[in-house]
Amino acid sequence: MTEQPRRSYDLLLENIEADLRSGVISLGDQLPGERALAETYGISRASVREGIRILDAMGVLRSSAGSGPKSGAIIISEPSAGLSSALRLHMASSRLPVADIVQTRVLLETWAAATAASRPPSEVRDAALARARALLEAMDAPGIEREAYHLLDARFHVELSSMAGNAVIETMMASLSGAISGYVKNAVDIMEDWPAVMKHLQRQHHGIYDAVAAGRGDDAARLLREHIEWFYAQIPADTTAAAPDGQ
Repeated sequence: MTEQPRRSYDLLLENIEADLRSGVISLGDQLPGERALAETYGISRASVREGIRILDAMGVLRSSAGSGPKSGAIIISEPSAGLSSALRLHMASSRLPVADIVQTRVLLETWAAATAASRPPSEVRDAALARARALLEAMDAPGIEREAYHLLDARFHVELSSMAGNAVIETMMASLSGAISGYVKNAVDIMEDWPAVMKHLQRQHHGIYDAVAAGRGDDAARLLREHIEWFYAQIPADTTAAAPDGQ
Protein backbone atom coordinates (compact mmCIF):
# COMPACT_ATOMS: atom_id res chain seq x y z
CA MET A 1 0.00 0.00 0.00
CA THR A 2 1.30 3.46 -0.87
CA GLU A 3 2.27 5.44 2.19
CA GLN A 4 0.27 8.64 2.51
CA PRO A 5 2.07 12.01 3.05
CA ARG A 6 0.15 12.61 6.28
CA ARG A 7 1.34 9.30 7.62
CA SER A 8 4.96 10.14 6.85
CA TYR A 9 4.59 13.42 8.70
CA ASP A 10 3.10 11.63 11.72
CA LEU A 11 5.87 9.05 11.82
CA LEU A 12 8.65 11.57 11.51
CA LEU A 13 7.14 13.91 14.11
CA GLU A 14 6.51 11.09 16.57
CA ASN A 15 10.10 9.91 16.30
CA ILE A 16 11.54 13.41 16.60
CA GLU A 17 9.40 14.04 19.69
CA ALA A 18 10.55 10.74 21.23
CA ASP A 19 14.21 11.61 20.59
CA LEU A 20 13.73 15.08 22.10
CA ARG A 21 12.18 13.61 25.25
CA SER A 22 14.94 11.05 25.63
CA GLY A 23 17.69 13.60 25.05
CA VAL A 24 19.02 11.93 21.92
CA ILE A 25 18.55 15.24 20.11
CA SER A 26 18.03 18.80 21.35
CA LEU A 27 16.43 21.97 20.05
CA GLY A 28 18.81 23.59 17.59
CA ASP A 29 20.38 20.26 16.54
CA GLN A 30 20.77 19.37 12.89
CA LEU A 31 19.01 16.19 11.83
CA PRO A 32 20.88 13.47 9.94
CA GLY A 33 20.44 13.19 6.18
CA GLU A 34 17.42 11.61 4.49
CA ARG A 35 19.07 8.19 4.14
CA ALA A 36 20.06 8.04 7.80
CA LEU A 37 16.61 9.18 8.95
CA ALA A 38 14.93 6.59 6.74
CA GLU A 39 17.09 3.81 8.14
CA THR A 40 16.76 5.01 11.74
CA TYR A 41 12.97 5.37 11.70
CA GLY A 42 12.17 2.57 9.26
CA ILE A 43 10.44 4.68 6.60
CA SER A 44 11.25 5.41 2.98
CA ARG A 45 13.44 8.30 1.87
CA ALA A 46 10.48 9.69 -0.06
CA SER A 47 8.44 9.68 3.16
CA VAL A 48 11.26 11.38 5.06
CA ARG A 49 11.51 14.03 2.34
CA GLU A 50 7.77 14.68 2.42
CA GLY A 51 7.69 14.72 6.21
CA ILE A 52 10.52 17.26 6.39
CA ARG A 53 8.74 19.45 3.85
CA ILE A 54 5.54 19.48 5.92
CA LEU A 55 7.35 20.02 9.22
CA ASP A 56 9.34 22.84 7.64
CA ALA A 57 6.12 24.53 6.51
CA MET A 58 4.67 24.14 10.01
CA GLY A 59 7.74 25.70 11.61
CA VAL A 60 8.89 22.61 13.50
CA LEU A 61 12.02 22.35 11.37
CA ARG A 62 14.05 24.75 9.32
CA SER A 63 15.66 23.17 6.29
CA SER A 64 18.06 24.48 3.70
CA ALA A 65 19.36 23.04 0.46
CA GLY A 66 22.98 22.51 -0.51
CA SER A 67 25.84 20.95 1.37
CA GLY A 68 28.01 21.90 4.30
CA PRO A 69 27.57 22.26 8.06
CA LYS A 70 24.58 24.61 7.76
CA SER A 71 22.61 22.55 5.25
CA GLY A 72 19.89 20.05 6.03
CA ALA A 73 17.06 20.17 8.57
CA ILE A 74 17.48 21.85 11.95
CA ILE A 75 15.02 21.62 14.85
CA ILE A 76 14.13 25.24 15.51
CA SER A 77 14.25 26.71 18.99
CA GLU A 78 10.82 28.38 19.00
CA PRO A 79 8.52 25.79 20.68
CA SER A 80 5.33 27.64 19.73
CA ALA A 81 6.02 27.86 16.01
CA GLY A 82 4.55 24.51 14.95
CA LEU A 83 1.46 24.84 17.13
CA SER A 84 0.83 28.41 15.99
CA SER A 85 1.09 27.44 12.32
CA ALA A 86 -1.27 24.51 12.77
CA LEU A 87 -3.82 26.66 14.60
CA ARG A 88 -3.64 29.35 11.91
CA LEU A 89 -4.36 26.75 9.25
CA HIS A 90 -7.40 25.54 11.18
CA MET A 91 -8.65 29.10 11.66
CA ALA A 92 -8.19 29.94 7.99
CA SER A 93 -10.17 26.88 6.96
CA SER A 94 -12.92 27.64 9.51
CA ARG A 95 -12.38 24.32 11.24
CA LEU A 96 -12.15 25.79 14.73
CA PRO A 97 -15.44 27.19 16.10
CA VAL A 98 -15.02 30.69 17.46
CA ALA A 99 -16.95 29.70 20.60
CA ASP A 100 -14.25 27.10 21.31
CA ILE A 101 -11.52 29.69 20.82
CA VAL A 102 -13.25 32.00 23.31
CA GLN A 103 -13.62 29.20 25.86
CA THR A 104 -9.96 28.22 25.49
CA ARG A 105 -8.80 31.80 25.97
CA VAL A 106 -10.95 32.12 29.08
CA LEU A 107 -9.58 28.89 30.56
CA LEU A 108 -5.93 29.75 29.88
CA GLU A 109 -5.95 33.45 30.68
CA THR A 110 -8.06 33.40 33.83
CA TRP A 111 -5.86 30.70 35.35
CA ALA A 112 -2.71 32.58 34.31
CA ALA A 113 -3.98 35.89 35.71
CA ALA A 114 -4.98 34.38 39.05
CA THR A 115 -1.64 32.58 39.32
CA ALA A 116 0.34 35.66 38.30
CA ALA A 117 -1.46 37.75 40.91
CA SER A 118 -0.62 35.26 43.64
CA ARG A 119 3.12 35.21 42.94
CA PRO A 120 5.28 37.03 45.51
CA PRO A 121 7.14 40.21 44.51
CA SER A 122 10.38 39.62 42.66
CA GLU A 123 12.59 41.29 40.08
CA VAL A 124 11.17 39.03 37.37
CA ARG A 125 7.56 39.84 38.33
CA ASP A 126 8.30 43.55 38.59
CA ALA A 127 9.94 43.54 35.17
CA ALA A 128 6.95 41.76 33.62
CA LEU A 129 4.55 44.23 35.23
CA ALA A 130 6.63 47.10 33.88
CA ARG A 131 6.44 45.66 30.36
CA ALA A 132 2.68 45.17 30.66
CA ARG A 133 2.32 48.73 31.95
CA ALA A 134 4.33 50.08 29.02
CA LEU A 135 2.01 48.25 26.62
CA LEU A 136 -1.01 49.79 28.35
CA GLU A 137 0.48 53.26 27.97
CA ALA A 138 1.19 52.63 24.30
CA MET A 139 -2.42 51.54 23.76
CA ASP A 140 -3.61 54.73 25.48
CA ALA A 141 -1.76 56.93 22.98
CA PRO A 142 -4.13 59.47 21.33
CA GLY A 143 -4.94 58.69 17.73
CA ILE A 144 -3.52 55.16 17.81
CA GLU A 145 -4.36 53.19 14.67
CA ARG A 146 -6.52 50.07 14.85
CA GLU A 147 -3.79 47.70 13.70
CA ALA A 148 -1.26 49.11 16.14
CA TYR A 149 -3.75 48.79 18.98
CA HIS A 150 -4.56 45.21 18.04
CA LEU A 151 -0.89 44.21 17.99
CA LEU A 152 -0.21 45.84 21.37
CA ASP A 153 -3.36 44.26 22.79
CA ALA A 154 -2.17 40.78 21.76
CA ARG A 155 1.27 41.38 23.32
CA PHE A 156 -0.36 42.60 26.54
CA HIS A 157 -2.34 39.38 26.94
CA VAL A 158 0.70 37.20 26.25
CA GLU A 159 2.79 39.26 28.70
CA LEU A 160 0.22 38.84 31.46
CA SER A 161 0.02 35.10 30.84
CA SER A 162 3.80 34.79 30.98
CA MET A 163 3.75 36.15 34.54
CA ALA A 164 2.20 32.89 35.75
CA GLY A 165 5.60 31.27 35.29
CA ASN A 166 4.28 28.28 33.33
CA ALA A 167 6.25 27.73 30.11
CA VAL A 168 3.54 25.53 28.58
CA ILE A 169 0.79 28.10 29.18
CA GLU A 170 3.03 30.86 27.83
CA THR A 171 3.76 28.85 24.68
CA MET A 172 0.10 28.00 24.16
CA MET A 173 -0.93 31.63 24.64
CA ALA A 174 1.67 32.88 22.19
CA SER A 175 0.54 30.27 19.68
CA LEU A 176 -3.14 31.00 20.16
CA SER A 177 -2.52 34.73 19.89
CA GLY A 178 -0.73 34.28 16.58
CA ALA A 179 -3.40 31.93 15.29
CA ILE A 180 -6.34 34.27 15.91
CA SER A 181 -4.51 37.45 14.93
CA GLY A 182 -5.96 37.57 11.42
CA TYR A 183 -9.48 36.88 12.61
CA VAL A 184 -9.35 39.58 15.28
CA LYS A 185 -7.76 42.08 12.89
CA ASN A 186 -10.54 41.53 10.34
CA ALA A 187 -13.12 42.06 13.08
CA VAL A 188 -11.51 45.25 14.33
CA ASP A 189 -11.19 46.65 10.82
CA ILE A 190 -14.93 46.47 10.16
CA MET A 191 -16.19 47.67 13.55
CA GLU A 192 -18.09 50.89 12.87
CA ASP A 193 -18.08 51.84 16.56
CA TRP A 194 -14.39 51.04 17.05
CA PRO A 195 -13.58 54.27 19.03
CA ALA A 196 -16.19 53.34 21.65
CA VAL A 197 -15.07 49.71 21.68
CA MET A 198 -11.43 50.75 22.13
CA LYS A 199 -12.23 53.02 25.08
CA HIS A 200 -14.08 50.17 26.78
CA LEU A 201 -11.17 47.81 26.10
CA GLN A 202 -8.75 50.33 27.59
CA ARG A 203 -10.77 50.51 30.81
CA GLN A 204 -10.93 46.73 30.98
CA HIS A 205 -7.18 46.35 30.41
CA HIS A 206 -6.36 48.80 33.19
CA GLY A 207 -8.72 47.02 35.57
CA ILE A 208 -7.13 43.65 34.81
CA TYR A 209 -3.61 45.04 35.21
CA ASP A 210 -4.46 46.73 38.51
CA ALA A 211 -5.95 43.50 39.89
CA VAL A 212 -2.87 41.46 38.94
CA ALA A 213 -0.46 44.09 40.27
CA ALA A 214 -2.36 44.30 43.57
CA GLY A 215 -2.44 40.53 43.99
CA ARG A 216 -6.22 40.23 43.61
CA GLY A 217 -6.30 36.94 41.73
CA ASP A 218 -10.04 36.33 41.85
CA ASP A 219 -10.76 39.83 40.55
CA ALA A 220 -8.16 39.48 37.80
CA ALA A 221 -9.67 36.19 36.61
CA ARG A 222 -13.22 37.57 36.69
CA LEU A 223 -12.27 40.75 34.83
CA LEU A 224 -10.40 38.78 32.18
CA ARG A 225 -13.35 36.48 31.58
CA GLU A 226 -15.69 39.47 31.22
CA HIS A 227 -13.20 41.22 28.95
CA ILE A 228 -12.72 38.29 26.55
CA GLU A 229 -16.39 37.41 26.34
CA TRP A 230 -17.42 41.06 25.90
CA PHE A 231 -14.99 41.63 23.04
CA TYR A 232 -16.09 38.58 21.08
CA ALA A 233 -19.71 39.65 21.55
CA GLN A 234 -18.87 42.83 19.62
CA ILE A 235 -17.55 40.98 16.57
CA PRO A 236 -19.95 40.96 13.60
CA ALA A 237 -21.31 37.48 12.87
CA ASP A 238 -20.13 37.51 9.25
CA THR A 239 -16.48 38.30 10.00
CA THR A 240 -14.14 36.46 7.63
CA ALA A 241 -12.59 33.27 9.07
CA ALA A 242 -15.35 32.74 11.60
CA ALA A 243 -16.59 29.19 11.63
CA PRO A 244 -20.29 28.81 10.75
CA ASP A 245 -20.98 26.74 13.84
CA GLY A 246 -18.98 28.98 16.11
CA GLN A 247 -21.35 31.94 16.23
